[in-house]
Amino acid sequence: MTTTLRPSGPIQSGADGAQHRAYDVCDNGRPVGAVDIATEPGPAGGAGLLRSLRIDEPVRRRGRGTIAALAAEEVLRGWGCTQVRTEVAADNTAARRLAAALGYTERSRNMIKTLPSGPPALAEGLTARPMTPGEFAAWEERAIAAYAESLVTRGTSEATALEAARTSHARHLPDGLATEGAHLHLLIHDGEAVGHVWVARFEIHPGLLVGYVFDVEVHEEFRGRGYGRALMLQAERIALAAGDERLGLHVVTANTAAVRLYESLGYEPSQYHLTKPL
Repeated sequence: MTTTLRPSGPIQSGADGAQHRAYDVCDNGRPVGAVDIATEPGPAGGAGLLRSLRIDEPVRRRGRGTIAALAAEEVLRGWGCTQVRTEVAADNTAARRLAAALGYTERSRNMIKTLPSGPPALAEGLTARPMTPGEFAAWEERAIAAYAESLVTRGTSEATALEAARTSHARHLPDGLATEGAHLHLLIHDGEAVGHVWVARFEIHPGLLVGYVFDVEVHEEFRGRGYGRALMLQAERIALAAGDERLGLHVVTANTAAVRLYESLGYEPSQYHLTKPL
């Protein structure tokens, strides 16, 4: 048995410099699966993406997936990538085992919670209200800068990161506070805003629309007092009022405090985002 990759189409290049190509996984020239790889736009030596890997059911469990993944990594090295990323569904045990065996580690995860039938109560002394236009303008400026900074830490140039952050906010909040389905609330204690949460409906996975926590943060000087839990309860109240039965979010694995909070509130992983140096 000789397992190889054979291009099933030409390299597709985007205006932003990203590349994408699909391959057949072949045994002695006969297709037995497929793999799809791409690069993220950014500076040279950036991230490659293993977007999908499939081996046909009759020929699985014979090492073909491992060989195909390693061959895809070699192609990405040739494209100048210094790391590769992939996504694995939480219930895909075989894919998770393969990724672990190949040296992938978890970078972040998506989590989902089935909401209770009624809205949870906030602790005594806490209330929540929508942001005012002035508060929104100040928040959005900070939020765009913070998102851009997070992209820079992943290898994106500052100029590209800032443009990407602005584009993302324009896509998700095209009409600011008036954007249909978007809810941006402040948590109030003793008349002072101690944090904020942004919730809107979002397709967290293909075909799966849920209420989604786009942003949640306790102001630095108020951290460690339980306001993060209160903000997440307010997110549930927002989602239930909008008619959503589930609430989703994305969390970086290194943020162990946040992961533990979400787990304690009943959130469960739905997808893992994995990475590996090349």
